[in-house]
Amino acid sequence: MEANLIAQIDQFAVNHPDKAAYDYLGVENTYGDLKKYSDALANYILKMNLPAKAPIVVFGGQTFEMIAAFLGVVKSGHSYVPVDVNSSLSRLESINEIGKPALYIQVEDLPAEMPTVKSISKAELNDIYTHGEFSQEITSTSFVDGDDTFYIIFTSGTTGKPKGVQISHDNLKSYVEWMHSDDFGIKADGICLSQAPYSFDLSVMDLYPTLTAGGKLAVLPKKTTDNFKELFEVLPKLHVNEWVSTPSFMDICLLQPTFDEKHMPELSHFLFCGEELTHSTAENLKKRFPHARIFNTYGPTETTVAVTQVEITDEILANYKRLPIGKPKADTRIVLVDDDVHQVGDHDEGEIVIAGPSVSKGYINNPEKTARAFLEVEGTSAYRTGDLGQFDENGQLLYKGRLDFQVKVHGFRIELEDVDHHLGQVSLISQATTVPKYDKNHKVSQLIAYIVPEENNYEDEFELTQAIKKELQEIMMAYMMPQRFVYVDSLPLTPNGKIDRKSLMKEVNNE
Repeated sequence: MEANLIAQIDQFAVNHPDKAAYDYLGVENTYGDLKKYSDALANYILKMNLPAKAPIVVFGGQTFEMIAAFLGVVKSGHSYVPVDVNSSLSRLESINEIGKPALYIQVEDLPAEMPTVKSISKAELNDIYTHGEFSQEITSTSFVDGDDTFYIIFTSGTTGKPKGVQISHDNLKSYVEWMHSDDFGIKADGICLSQAPYSFDLSVMDLYPTLTAGGKLAVLPKKTTDNFKELFEVLPKLHVNEWVSTPSFMDICLLQPTFDEKHMPELSHFLFCGEELTHSTAENLKKRFPHARIFNTYGPTETTVAVTQVEITDEILANYKRLPIGKPKADTRIVLVDDDVHQVGDHDEGEIVIAGPSVSKGYINNPEKTARAFLEVEGTSAYRTGDLGQFDENGQLLYKGRLDFQVKVHGFRIELEDVDHHLGQVSLISQATTVPKYDKNHKVSQLIAYIVPEENNYEDEFELTQAIKKELQEIMMAYMMPQRFVYVDSLPLTPNGKIDRKSLMKEVNNE
């Protein structure tokens, strides 16, 4: 097998040029197309004489032209910055200011010009793809390799300023090789769902493991996922073997009674990342697809998608009310530390620190935040996640919540995600999340639970709340009980498909 990931993908184009690589709602593109398009773009970029290894923004949606642009960029020795077509102008301006890209590739038209930066327009790109120099072979000497940055994903940033996480070729290679390992048992040339936007690192979970194994990406674009009728018509037609999504997107799919093994018999693997997989979601999914394998994975963007996994078996469901996030991949070590970054006792809670070859080199053009978040553990690059964790007696890592989602109410320290977990155990609740309301002294005055209720026969919200509280009293400490219950038809999601707790916090605290 080729040592370079780009060369691995190219090899399929050489050996099997007519093999389908990408299926956009029935329109297929081949590995041959992928090589031709990306070679043509790489040729064009190399002739532009851009500053060496400078990042290049690729702006667009979930299309084949985007994937070809990513490969064209890395073939020319540059890293790409995926920016989704639904991004705001202010976000684009922040990325421009922080990342200092040398070029914009417009797979879709930019919402505004970036006057100081070179740009390839949508029309120019289409011309390059159609009439570019396919005959001149791009040599692997120009490819991104080793410690060169492969892609830069900008996270949302807790202070409003996004951070650009740099992932190198070798970071990505460590991740891809793990996905191809016996840990998951995924067949080499399967069909993988591609639903997450490319600006969200969850998309990497389907993108590169699939393309380096000669598989096919079956795309679910946002316009389809936003239209439930169309979504459930399209899903069985994709014939996917591997499912990659957030648990929140799965919750939407489970609302459809025909989302099951009978109607999607080829589905053999479900992989979840990006947010917590609840017991109820996993249990419902296992009932619908009793013969499929379900994996819960965990990892921040800064450590290349995911670093731990656990298969959700009947035994795991029976033994854990709150699902574990698994054990680290073979080349990675996880240590739990206290506030002074000293390792805690064997079964004590501590901040999760990840050390290994998939840990990023840091944030682009942000040495201060890099220095705060990244460190070395016994000579190996490591990252402080800001997540609280604990190892149990089986060696399973348990996720205990975000350190920045800890609040104090009347002197008690409460994990908001802990409250969410208990709400998820209530039979009357379909989905829920908890947010704090602050007083004028910036202290938490009350916890507010936003709830999507199950169908019920209660006459009003007061009776429903009393019934919910009665169930909660059996499983939750009294001081954790939310003071207000707000009933909604659905919870807001971020563009990446996670429950948008932060938007609810803003709503609550701007009342």
